[in-house]
Amino acid sequence: MSHTRFIHQDFLLESKTAQGLFHDFAKDLPIIDYHCHLSPAEVASDHRFENLTQIWLYGDHYKWRAMRAAGIEERFITGDATDWEKFQAWAKTVPQTLRNPLYHWTHLELNRPFGIHDRLLNPESAESIWNECKDQLAHKDFSCLGIMKQMKVVLVCTTDDPIDSLEHHQAIAADPGLSIQVLPTWRPDKAMAVDHLDVFNPWVDRLAEVSGVEIKDVESLMGALNQRHEFFHSVGCRLSDHGLETFYADPYTKDEIESVFQKARERMELYPEEIRKFKSAMLYEFGIMDHSKGWVQQYHYGALRNNNTRLFNQLGPDTGFDSMGDWSVASHLGRFLDLLDQTDQLAKTIIYNNNPRDNELIATMIGNFQDGSSPGKMQFGSGWWHLDQLDGMTKQLESLSNMGLLSQFVGMLTDSRSFLSYTRHEYFRRLLCNLLGSEMERGILPNDLQLIGKLVEDVCYNNAAGYFGFDL
Repeated sequence: MSHTRFIHQDFLLESKTAQGLFHDFAKDLPIIDYHCHLSPAEVASDHRFENLTQIWLYGDHYKWRAMRAAGIEERFITGDATDWEKFQAWAKTVPQTLRNPLYHWTHLELNRPFGIHDRLLNPESAESIWNECKDQLAHKDFSCLGIMKQMKVVLVCTTDDPIDSLEHHQAIAADPGLSIQVLPTWRPDKAMAVDHLDVFNPWVDRLAEVSGVEIKDVESLMGALNQRHEFFHSVGCRLSDHGLETFYADPYTKDEIESVFQKARERMELYPEEIRKFKSAMLYEFGIMDHSKGWVQQYHYGALRNNNTRLFNQLGPDTGFDSMGDWSVASHLGRFLDLLDQTDQLAKTIIYNNNPRDNELIATMIGNFQDGSSPGKMQFGSGWWHLDQLDGMTKQLESLSNMGLLSQFVGMLTDSRSFLSYTRHEYFRRLLCNLLGSEMERGILPNDLQLIGKLVEDVCYNNAAGYFGFDL
């Protein structure tokens, strides 16, 4: 099979059957992006980016890591170089990313929505691609909302702190001409951060302000959090998300948690076991809150963050110095889920691992708590962060299929800060169709396009549409 272009209509589709599945069942489905880090303010204002660097390189620590590995100076990554100079540095890096996922992502995103498929990005093509994309970004179809409409996005869920005002979500919801829903997601990580008192204490102070609750003990802390939880629900929130190193399920007493809270507020040093107990208590209480509202709870765990002290001090968090962690998780995860399930207060749950060694662990763990109350109540989330690529996504599909029900999977999400990342859904759909199509041709699955096509439609859209309780 020869093609003059790299990203062509049958990219990643290695058989006629796979091509039929993708083009007939997956290609034109809408997108529900139920977890991302987009700015609701940029959606509400229908922001327009001036150039590719602004929409593509600002905040993208995946690209920053690759540029550093390629020997690019920091000035051209996060420093004071011009947008054009930073783009030139990225164009110089791209040919060096062959076999890295960024090579696929980059050219998929140039293909859609920009329609650039006749050139690979490199130093020679950089200026023509820069100018062509800059011209398109000035057009209304390439505003934030314009791009989302082009990509057939119907709903996105952003990631929001309990102290956020959600004013932009409210403004979007109040716009009668807007067909795309943008809903908040409850992300209360800082309420657990007693291991970082310089984060925890100012956050508690701010929570007291926005809730109007005087926070003097754990009871009033939970009262303030419950009030914000109610407010998020009123603005359309139906999901929580938790960024964890590992799961916490240490036994604790009410008095112990009160003691930890008071010590934290007085900025006294806490012992590791005190920190674990407090995190265990908060994680459990959040699970109870989510169940009471019928929300879906998500857990992203296993990232070892901010490893480079020198550059963390220089650039701050989320700048490309995080890697996979290797915490022991099975016993604590099982105990945590069981604590909620013992009183039948375990909400629908999605678990995302950052280390591939845990694939089978998660795939089997969720089966312990499927209870027939809802199809696919417990979910093994799609490949996340370092696993958000061809190999990681394929292995997740394999583990889930072998040890659970692929037919109930809620599919892909972008987990991105970029409005150009919706091609990740296309990428996932192509991988899924290629996997299923190959097995149909080998006789491992029935050669029944309608049967397998229904599975494709469900995993790519229908399951997510039904699972979260959105009003679509």
